[in-house]
Amino acid sequence: MTAQHPSQHSTRPTEGVRWPLVAGLAAMALLWPLTGLLGVGSGPGRAFAIIGITAVVWIGVVGFGRVARPVLTLTLTGVAFGIVATVTSMLLGGPGMLGDGAAPWTVVPALAMDAFWGFVAGLLALAVQRALAGSGR
Repeated sequence: MTAQHPSQHSTRPTEGVRWPLVAGLAAMALLWPLTGLLGVGSGPGRAFAIIGITAVVWIGVVGFGRVARPVLTLTLTGVAFGIVATVTSMLLGGPGMLGDGAAPWTVVPALAMDAFWGFVAGLLALAVQRALAGSGR
């Protein structure tokens, strides 16, 4: 086995998961309690607006930012989003998850659903990246 020279390795920092990016995008889970505290919107309209804004930001940042491993990055972001949402709900007693009196076993399916939506957003971000690469940008 021969040792490779360091210059033979690609050392771009964007090749792995960028954890600060995951954490920053997951922090969008704080939009729900923030809009609730500020009295911005209500009901399904508020929920759909937050979901839409979150999706556009995730796909835009990862897709147009050409972040490596977009599907993995946004799947992990979805899980982190769910964790932030759960902890926030527990601390503030807001709607959903444990803060609203839900059974503790509901955390796992909720995290799985958040991971799934992150996965879908990652596929869309990958499509954006491929479209940009195909257009020569």
